[in-house]
Amino acid sequence: MVLPEGFVIPPWYLVVPVVVILGSVIALLWAIEPPVTDRTVIAFAPWMMFGATLHVLYKIGAFPASIEALFSSPLVYAVTAVIAGIAWIIAVFLHIGGLQPTIPRFVGIAGTAFFTVFAMIAIFRTVQTDTLEPFWPVIAVVAAGIVTAIAWVALSLWFTDVAATTGATGALVVFGHALDGVTTAVGYDVLGVSESVPLSLVILEAGEALPTAEYIGAGWLFVLVKVVLALVILGLFREYVDERPQQARTILALVAAVGLGPAIHNTLLFVVG
Repeated sequence: MVLPEGFVIPPWYLVVPVVVILGSVIALLWAIEPPVTDRTVIAFAPWMMFGATLHVLYKIGAFPASIEALFSSPLVYAVTAVIAGIAWIIAVFLHIGGLQPTIPRFVGIAGTAFFTVFAMIAIFRTVQTDTLEPFWPVIAVVAAGIVTAIAWVALSLWFTDVAATTGATGALVVFGHALDGVTTAVGYDVLGVSESVPLSLVILEAGEALPTAEYIGAGWLFVLVKVVLALVILGLFREYVDERPQQARTILALVAAVGLGPAIHNTLLFVVG
């Protein structure tokens, strides 16, 4: 089994409308074919963070019981995709109407607003219960930034064409997976958080079996695997980005979301204690 524990199957009367609406949004986006560039992918980063925030709010019981299943895993991803997709469609029509200079600008501002508001709700609830713990999350974000910078410099020096071709999209992929790796390592080694994804747990246990575990913990191996895997994926996608940039960047955006979403989930969950 490679899926994490805690997957919830919501009632059909919640799943069916979400699936139908998501299918309609995807169909409309397919029809209007908005451009997907580096700026587009970066604009969707706050939406990836927003989805993670919704799931954290679900875990701390912030939603009414009647709709809380919408924000359980994995349905929360579909709900987030629906909201982000609608924002993208609105941005396209605003741009066509001359009301927005660029599509990514509206998408990014809207995503940032959604993420900020809901993250502040989570933090405010934490302040009320006096469980705010910002120290290790801040350390994790800084460490992930350093790891990303080192990895990107190495990629730029030895595989210049890969870094140049994938651009900001590639940097987001590396940062998302670096932050996921670092937050998982901090949770496992420092905060004593159990790992729910079986495949990740195998890597962490492998790191724990090494002689280095006594001195630097077990999580460093997980960070290394995540970052190397991200760099390998970028290398494999170089030609695809050259030949079919729109499709390739769309897939890379999904790869980034697989890292950044869980990373922000970990980070915010640590903040709220």
